[in-house]
Amino acid sequence: MLRDITAILVHYTNQTVLHKALASLETITSRLESIIVLQKRGHPLHGSHQTHSFPPISYITIEGDDTGETLNQAVTGIHSSYVLFLHETDYLSPTIHVDSLQISQQATVLGTCNHNQNSTSHHPLLVRTSFLKQQPFFSTFQLPFKEAFFPAWLSTIEYSIICFKEDLVRQMRKNTSTTTLEKQKIMQKYQLEKANTNHPSLSVVISTYNMENYVETAVASCLLQNEQPDQLLIIDDGSTDNSYRRLQRWNDREGVMVLTKYNGGKARALNELLPHVTSEFILELDADDWLDPDAVSVIKKHLSNLPEDIAVLYGNLKKWKQSRGEIFYKGVAKGRLVKGRDDLLAYRFPLGPRIYRTSSLKMGGGFPVTSFENGRMYEDVSVLNRLLKNARFWYHDFSIYNVREHPESITKNNVSNWNDFIKILK
Repeated sequence: MLRDITAILVHYTNQTVLHKALASLETITSRLESIIVLQKRGHPLHGSHQTHSFPPISYITIEGDDTGETLNQAVTGIHSSYVLFLHETDYLSPTIHVDSLQISQQATVLGTCNHNQNSTSHHPLLVRTSFLKQQPFFSTFQLPFKEAFFPAWLSTIEYSIICFKEDLVRQMRKNTSTTTLEKQKIMQKYQLEKANTNHPSLSVVISTYNMENYVETAVASCLLQNEQPDQLLIIDDGSTDNSYRRLQRWNDREGVMVLTKYNGGKARALNELLPHVTSEFILELDADDWLDPDAVSVIKKHLSNLPEDIAVLYGNLKKWKQSRGEIFYKGVAKGRLVKGRDDLLAYRFPLGPRIYRTSSLKMGGGFPVTSFENGRMYEDVSVLNRLLKNARFWYHDFSIYNVREHPESITKNNVSNWNDFIKILK
């Protein structure tokens, strides 16, 4: 039989688990041309198989901790017709037969399902190599966590060219931590049917300053929606890192605009974007946060019945903690009704996600540039305080916005300034 498959093993961190995955490939050795194992720098793993028919194994170090870019580079050198992917704790099912790995003539991807308690996520198992070279994987810096790597990529593929089969892959162990289960819920949303409703139009605005490690995750989360926002407007506020260079790669996407300006603070940056907004509502997304894949469709459903005197719609915040390259789920910060300034200033955390009625925001003069820190902090509270004078806010119990807590956060590093800010606001 023709050796037409290259197997690639990704995100294995345990020697025993890797050995199990490699051993499971023995069933299909007659079709294996080669095996590639992607491993993190400083964490070498090795597996040995002595049978003369087993193909050679190449170990490739993930450069710059970027699995996507390393994998895309590896794919360019593959000459077999198909690539088979196993990841984390996957191994091929003992019941699999060499002829089980077939893609119909009309399809391009053979997919499989990973089950974890009450959720299921889809992953590519076998992909035509020619298609992979045209449809590269996301960079690690464009995804909220490494587990989303394959489900996010699969969500960009036309459903009609994917065929799914059960019981081709198994997992050695299933992690049931709160973080894992929450990640699984998000990954399941990548599979939602694409939508295009007649609900009120919605734009997403992002202002970024020195957030090169996170801002592409925010951007990609907008473009991985099951219902696309009407506009995605991004402005770099004079970053001194590589943020603007990273953002420029998105500028040719339909509906996306990337601008840059001298550093003047978030309020000024968002005001630069306002004239470009053509939608009825605006969702403000912080550069270090990200959206669930169904955020736009959920928000639009709530907007469709919003009373006309409501200037801001908001809900709950899902909170995550960034630590040593990993992200951990902390829980949901439930919103509550804000009727006036006292409620706003007593709010336990930033009110969000903030969805503004565009006309209210523009008529109010945009985001106030206060005298406090020259308008560089608490622009969210300043604009909400202004809008509350002439309009109401509306709370709904929905959780589609993810807040990332990390050491570089401006607000986190300036908690002591809050009392001084309130004095000026009053």
